[in-house]
Amino acid sequence: MAVNLDNKMVISISSRALFDLEAENRIYEEQGLQAYLEYQIAHEKDILKPGTAFPLIRALHKLNDGGEKLVEIIIMSKNSADTSLRIFNSIEYYGLDITRAALVGGNDIAPYLTAFKADLFLSADEKDVQEAINSGIAAGLICSNEDLKISADEEINQIRIAFDGDAVLFSDESEFIYKREGLPAFAEHERLNAKNPLPEGPFAKLLYTISRVQKQFGENVPIRTALVTARGAPAHERVIRTLISWNVRIDEAFFLGGVPKSEVLKAFGAHIFFDDQAVHTEPASKLVPAARVPYKTVKK
Repeated sequence: MAVNLDNKMVISISSRALFDLEAENRIYEEQGLQAYLEYQIAHEKDILKPGTAFPLIRALHKLNDGGEKLVEIIIMSKNSADTSLRIFNSIEYYGLDITRAALVGGNDIAPYLTAFKADLFLSADEKDVQEAINSGIAAGLICSNEDLKISADEEINQIRIAFDGDAVLFSDESEFIYKREGLPAFAEHERLNAKNPLPEGPFAKLLYTISRVQKQFGENVPIRTALVTARGAPAHERVIRTLISWNVRIDEAFFLGGVPKSEVLKAFGAHIFFDDQAVHTEPASKLVPAARVPYKTVKK
């Protein structure tokens, strides 16, 4: 029977974001493809340790416990079929309800994200994430950090997702004014345009989808969202009016005015944080799972 993914939140994830494959990736980079293939086949029964995005993915599965399947998780991997057994053995070991995968054998992943109607793509490969963003898919480059301890047994009763504003939920239009002309020009631009909604950014569609899922539940909503932005007054007004015009739910909002984001994200308890700047994602990744959102590029 054909399965319709239209009304589901479709999360695509690479095997290296779901599991800790850093050592295996070093074999590939330093010794080549053949050495990597031989290693994976020789170790196919060795269970992989959880990766940075593992707790988030396991928690998202719980949204399906009510009967209706709200979330679909799909493995998107450049592995070939013969090197994927270790990945599927690990999925089975941890009891993850993942039945769909695209194993593209080194080819580009972006076309398949569109084919599977992905709402989000998480990967540790910068090229794949860039191509996904260029294709109009919300995508984040997972930041691996040895300081962040990942547990396969962590129980998450409420998923907490944090977003930056400019160049993530919203377009990068205002951010580039700040970069070109400085803070005073940015603040004045936002004051003059306070009643004009910001254009949508790469993660706007994902926020719509999360908001739709939240409405499926009553008072005990299992997903909580936060906006964590470097903006401060008077640039806050345009953001608030934009979210109202979108008719989406943001549970918490932090206008930090340049204060570091990391401790706020820790206090919020983010299970994933999306930001376009490494200056924010790198320190945050020591405390919470974080992913950098690259700017869309146009091929010449």
